[in-house]
Amino acid sequence: MGVAAKNVRKPGTVQTSFRLVKLFFYAVVFSLTSLIILVTLNNTWPLKSLGHNTNSLDRVSVALGVQERAYAVIIDAGSTGSRVLAFTFFKSLTDNSLKLNDELWHEVKPGLSSYADNPEEGAKSLLPLLDLAKGKIPQKNWGSTPLVLKATAGLRLLSEEKADALLDEVRKVLGNSGFRTTENSVGIMDGRDEGIFSWFTVNYLMDRISGDAKDTLVALDLGGGSTQITFVPAEVDTLKTTPEEYLTSISLLHKELKLYTHSYLGLGLMAAREAVLLKHKAGDNIIHSPCINPIISTQWHYGGNDYIVKGPQDVKYQEIRGQAGRLSENRPIADHASCLKTCVEVIKDKVHSPLELRSRDVIAFSYFFDRATERGLIDPFKGGTITVQEFLQAAIQTCSIPNAEQPMACLDLTYIGAFLTTGYGLKGDNTVKLYKKIDGYEISWGLGLAYHVINNGI
Repeated sequence: MGVAAKNVRKPGTVQTSFRLVKLFFYAVVFSLTSLIILVTLNNTWPLKSLGHNTNSLDRVSVALGVQERAYAVIIDAGSTGSRVLAFTFFKSLTDNSLKLNDELWHEVKPGLSSYADNPEEGAKSLLPLLDLAKGKIPQKNWGSTPLVLKATAGLRLLSEEKADALLDEVRKVLGNSGFRTTENSVGIMDGRDEGIFSWFTVNYLMDRISGDAKDTLVALDLGGGSTQITFVPAEVDTLKTTPEEYLTSISLLHKELKLYTHSYLGLGLMAAREAVLLKHKAGDNIIHSPCINPIISTQWHYGGNDYIVKGPQDVKYQEIRGQAGRLSENRPIADHASCLKTCVEVIKDKVHSPLELRSRDVIAFSYFFDRATERGLIDPFKGGTITVQEFLQAAIQTCSIPNAEQPMACLDLTYIGAFLTTGYGLKGDNTVKLYKKIDGYEISWGLGLAYHVINNGI
């Protein structure tokens, strides 16, 4: 009896085993169901409700293999400085959509074009930027992380020989970086691409990228050597009256879009400064400009040239009435009316102005933002929205105040006001959104390019 009893299983043991099998089965079903739900949400939520940012659901998706981390390093070699942008995205493995998780941004000055006569030093100036990117991206991912450098207007304005010499040295440095590069990793960006990628960046960060045409933003970028405009036309008349070379078709998020985009080389703020100032050149690179206060004399370097910039010899005064018993005084001022006339001469007949712009949401950045914050028109950290009239009024006020620390302020603001009105045809009551960052991320064509190279290759 004792031996036989050892071979008999207790009923409780059988029940326990059965419960374990059931729990295992339920766990598998739950995991599969959760995975299916995550895949479904991953296909629909990023573009419809959760926007461009990652969240806890995305982190779970990465852990379960529904999404993966993807990295890209972009170097923006602008006319006034070089900036590195290192991005971390969460990439859906089902539809290749990308959600932005992290960004590094850093700038060094001067720009590559300043090394036109010393290309090796120009390439070496990028080494600190590459080191920062390496510190941001895990070393195990360097070899699979695309690295792209695109130069903009600064190099476009150089001779082909000098630009090529710079880019050859840059290729050597980037090729030894440890990141993934190809023969297309280094080059001069076409102005049209610069506009398209900037437009993508602002609409992506504002979560308007998948909306109707009229809900997307018009993007205005004012660089040093060039300025870009890009938007999706919502009116048939715009498509009919726009020069063919201003229109391009792109495929974005499984949709075909017709974009209006153009880059005006030579009408960026620094290039326009030079054009405006040269209208009043007195000889030997001495300039007497109505855009400069008469008490100011300053040196300015641009495009390999050195200028001595002064106010007009025919001094204009403004009477400042005394208050609280103080005497009135005549203050020397820059001649805003003459400055505006010169700016209009530089812009006139060079810029196409679609009427549709007056009824669309416009976002402007780069030097548009910088000059507005310097005048206190918007919060330098939060950005904001102002009217075109506020820009125009700020120019008039700035021209009436001597400011040796910002000797070009009158010229810059007058030019910006003229470009928005004479150039793009905006009216005083039109509003412009001005930002440097959106949701903590830099406004840069680099984000748009990073999105492109991750999904389409370099």
